[in-house]
Amino acid sequence: MPPEIDPTWTSLLPPILAIGLAIGTRQVYLSLGAGVWLGFTILNGWNPLVGLGGAIDGAVTVFEDPGNTRVLLFTLVIGALIATVEAGGGVRGFIDTLERKGWASSPRGARLLSFLVGVVIFIESNITVLVAGAVSRPLFDRQKRSREMLAYLIDSTSAAVCILIPLNAWGAYILGLLNEQGVEEPLALFVSSIPYNVYALAAVALAGFVAVTGWAWGPMKKAEERAMRGERHEPGAGPDVDERALVPEPIGAIPPRLVNMLLPLGVMVVMMPVGLWVTGGGDLLEGSGSTSVLWAVLSGLLVAWILMLVQRGMTVEQLTTTGLKGAGGMLGMAFVLLLALALGSITRQLGAGVYVASGVAEAGVGPMLLLPLVFITGAFVAFSTGTSWGTFAIMIPIAVPAAMALGLPLAPFLAASLAGGIFGDHASPISDTTIVSSLAAATDHISHVRTQLPYALLAGGVAIVGFALIGAAI
Repeated sequence: MPPEIDPTWTSLLPPILAIGLAIGTRQVYLSLGAGVWLGFTILNGWNPLVGLGGAIDGAVTVFEDPGNTRVLLFTLVIGALIATVEAGGGVRGFIDTLERKGWASSPRGARLLSFLVGVVIFIESNITVLVAGAVSRPLFDRQKRSREMLAYLIDSTSAAVCILIPLNAWGAYILGLLNEQGVEEPLALFVSSIPYNVYALAAVALAGFVAVTGWAWGPMKKAEERAMRGERHEPGAGPDVDERALVPEPIGAIPPRLVNMLLPLGVMVVMMPVGLWVTGGGDLLEGSGSTSVLWAVLSGLLVAWILMLVQRGMTVEQLTTTGLKGAGGMLGMAFVLLLALALGSITRQLGAGVYVASGVAEAGVGPMLLLPLVFITGAFVAFSTGTSWGTFAIMIPIAVPAAMALGLPLAPFLAASLAGGIFGDHASPISDTTIVSSLAAATDHISHVRTQLPYALLAGGVAIVGFALIGAAI
């Protein structure tokens, strides 16, 4: 076991290296791997060879956490589900229905579809972006709109929507953290914090405005102009996912049918609270989010198989082959998530988040400055570590007890902690949600980061002002 070390400024070096390399080289695998290696090198007395061995073991030990393993399995299963629905003509039937009714026959319709899918499927952020990407990507290509715009819309309606809904995987996790802090009524506190979550509300509202108006500025404007010329990617750039494996051509002679998409996805959404109820022993709030998400996706895949067999659209052998191809198309994403989880683990071991947050906690400022400071600190921690959930685990035990000690209302401080984690998650190139969004939209990852950042910063600026005003009022 490596020796325990006190958090210092060196704990920030691994995420800084990963972020810098990701932006400079566009090589996400290399960047995350380098960050993991540097982290274990620091943890092992700056010995690079021992650090390399530690990095390999660190990636392996990710699987020791059942929740992490379920997330990685879910990534492969959702790939199989999307590929099966597509091969069975479900997505094409959905798109044909929309176009026949004139609901998605324009660029605005395509944007609104991606926005609404992101809002409706709120059970887990990665499911949201993968489903929204699979459904909306053909329409964006047909309307000659940039995949960067698609990635922004599905990214901004994933975590930002999930954090506003108590009864999903995110809510279950946050309620668990609040319970650990001795909060008597965690659900009531979570619900009361929702109106104060300025960043999440601003991000969703801004995405809705962009979906309606098509407002593009900065790098996004250039991406939209490029797409209108029929160029899907920047020169030398491209997606890190195999589109052909993830979205195969329909198999068999059955016509495209809307039910072949809506029923599996509907079952998946319904099974999420059912899973929380079962794993929680009859209490939704005590359920396992990661287990429920995996059960939900497996249920959706099972229904998709039953539909194909009943309609005689595919044989069992064809279903198996299609599912394996879909899962194979997600192997790159699963590997990225594995490295991201390993990087998050080593940054926690080095105490990066605690180092930053404790420095802020010692500043001793009033609520008008303290709330924006909690938000900014959470954003920096999430940006540096690439994880909003890890940020919640760091910030909630600091912000909530601090508010208790100061005799201040807890809801705004909980909201500032959650909002900071979501903002940093949106802006970070090493965030799993950001990475999955670029993969789901089949666009270059760094192009997604660059085009989304101005929108995230705008919503972040609104949040800073909003939290200052809230702080002044309490």
